[in-house]
Amino acid sequence: QVQLVESGGGLVQPGGSLRLSCAASGSFFSIKAMGWHRQAPGKQRELVADVTKGGSTNYADSVKGRFTISRDNAENTVYLQMSSLKPEDAAVYYCNADLVVSSTGYRMNYWGQGTQVAVSS
Repeated sequence: QVQLVESGGGLVQPGGSLRLSCAASGSFFSIKAMGWHRQAPGKQRELVADVTKGGSTNYADSVKGRFTISRDNAENTVYLQMSSLKPEDAAVYYCNADLVVSSTGYRMNYWGQGTQVAVSS
């Protein structure tokens, strides 16, 4: 059983900062890419940022320069440092991970349960 457990969401004022964490646990061989998506009410889920095992990162244009994704491979954890938050960043943020789940290299994508980020004065 694989679990992705997120933490760190909450309410923050515009211009403020939050740090999200997501830890993967359970039975798997290794983790390939990890990332964060978000979904605001009435909108489709969108990629925020992702990071490969080697540390290569990719960001949505809307968050470049404000958000930083990082990971701790030893702890199977991915982080999202969010700064200069805007009301339009408010959403449920979901962690996802591309896991190798068998010795033959079979991969599966897993999602966390989501954590709410609210940005309001």
